[in-house]
Amino acid sequence: METEFKNNMLGLQLPTDPRWVNIAQMNIEDILVDHAYCEQKAASSCISLIVQYPEKESLVEMMTPVVAEEWNHFERVIEHLRKRGMALGKMRKDEYVIRLSSILKKGGSREAQLVEKLLMNALIEARSCERFKLLHEQIEDEELQKFYYELMVSEAGHYKNFISLAKEYMPEDYVRDRWKEFLIEEAKILQSLEVRGDRMH
Repeated sequence: METEFKNNMLGLQLPTDPRWVNIAQMNIEDILVDHAYCEQKAASSCISLIVQYPEKESLVEMMTPVVAEEWNHFERVIEHLRKRGMALGKMRKDEYVIRLSSILKKGGSREAQLVEKLLMNALIEARSCERFKLLHEQIEDEELQKFYYELMVSEAGHYKNFISLAKEYMPEDYVRDRWKEFLIEEAKILQSLEVRGDRMH
């Protein structure tokens, strides 16, 4: 897994600002709360894809266990909060995801619209994976170090799932070119956002 990351498996065009993980460590309660909601939204997103595209057998088959896994992650983040005497606060606006939504192309075929959603999910998983790696490597809490290593590996798998599904529903060249466009736009978004240690993204 470490070798894959060194080879830039995720394809991200801009690494997370190194200040982020330092600030995050000082705001671990906020990070855990935001992380919990990220897992809840990830599960909901997969459910939404299944509901919107029930005729896509490969999608239903691949997304169903991901729903369960993401919800399990949500439950485990809640457990980490409780063990530290922390509570789940209110959901906060995710400016990163809101901005990513603006990348999505409107119109086109049903399959083209599906691929837009799959690539957006892949991008969120890729960025989450990169940040979990930073947390695993740099935070002092040993229990959370192990937890974030496990999630780093899991999110890398989810990223691959979304990319694989996209290639099933649209030509590989189309998916590759569109994915490059997503990566370029995501880097611009990340560069324009304030570095905040109380958000996972």
